[in-house]
Amino acid sequence: MSFDPKTISILGSTGSIGTNTLDVVRRSEGLIRVKGLAAGRNIDLLAEQVHEFRPDFAAVMTQELAERLANKIDTGTQIVWGKAGYKHIASLESVEMVVSAMVGAAGLIPTIAAIEAGKDIALANKETLVTAGSLVMQLARQRGINIIPVDSEHSAIFQCLQGNKPNMVRRLILTASGGPFRQRKEDFSRISPKEAVSHPNWSMGAKISVDSATLMNKGLELIEARWLFDIPIDRIEIVVHPQSVIHSMVEFCDGSIIAQLGPPDMRIPIAYALAWPKRMDLDLPSLDLLELGTLTFEAPRRDSFPCLELAYRAARLGGNATTALNAANEVAVEAFLEGMIGFVDIGYVVEGVLDEFPYEAIDCLDDVLRADALARLKAHALISSLPREDIPYGG
Repeated sequence: MSFDPKTISILGSTGSIGTNTLDVVRRSEGLIRVKGLAAGRNIDLLAEQVHEFRPDFAAVMTQELAERLANKIDTGTQIVWGKAGYKHIASLESVEMVVSAMVGAAGLIPTIAAIEAGKDIALANKETLVTAGSLVMQLARQRGINIIPVDSEHSAIFQCLQGNKPNMVRRLILTASGGPFRQRKEDFSRISPKEAVSHPNWSMGAKISVDSATLMNKGLELIEARWLFDIPIDRIEIVVHPQSVIHSMVEFCDGSIIAQLGPPDMRIPIAYALAWPKRMDLDLPSLDLLELGTLTFEAPRRDSFPCLELAYRAARLGGNATTALNAANEVAVEAFLEGMIGFVDIGYVVEGVLDEFPYEAIDCLDDVLRADALARLKAHALISSLPREDIPYGG
């Protein structure tokens, strides 16, 4: 191993990013130590993680869940809960870096708490920058905090930019797999939640899998990239790359394009974030270019995937528009996963909220929280107004 020892907390330890992060910790030969774990309701898995990694603190959503966790562990780990508990895990004095991997806008406040406490951030929670990008990046600059992206696309761009100055960049090229419905031409209304979470290349949680299926995930990544790399929206291009081998690219002012390639394994960008500015030996299989043979690219079908166009619209509006976009999408995706609305209704709900939203600038965290709450109310109202006949899922 060739990187410096590090102590971390993980916000969202039982999710896909969290479990992959802990696998990277196992491979670090003791150089990465876990001081805090935060989860939601998956008490059984969290208890297993606590027994294996022996963190000083663990956080869960409620006091009731905290009591249940306490009955499952005997490691001396202190248990905290709720928003205060998550903030505590994010700001532990003994921690150098916080892995921000909670799902959705819920990750915003503990991530801000980590920055305020002087912790570097390994950022997997893209909603933090989608909802409050200007505030978060300004705070990070003021505190001298490094925000290292964990999303495979943003990690690729971050790696391509190493050693280059911002004024050398002509454009960023975000690659997208196209999701499970890239070649589907009709019957989008019959798509079931089971179909939508079946991603062709990546193993992810239900929410991000649905976002990938609608291409909203790529829209959120567009907004995240705008803030992470301080690049205007019109200099960020999205290209569908079904093989998910090129994770993203950067074109420089001389016409050169640098790309980062690798197998679709989230442990690679996670390890890069944890070891940066060095690298970790993961002992994973190498990419076999000869076996791959061909890499292809195509334009996204914006007419079939309106959520991508809605993300561009919100990004250009700026201010609280991206906060509203994210909140409405979270509500709509949850409703879809619960069988309350159809797949095409996700875009309908998000568009309806954006059409009616009172746009304004964001000057503080309260502005973000107010916009988030209002967008959720509007989204729930739209969902309640939809016809209540059975959703015609296919398959």
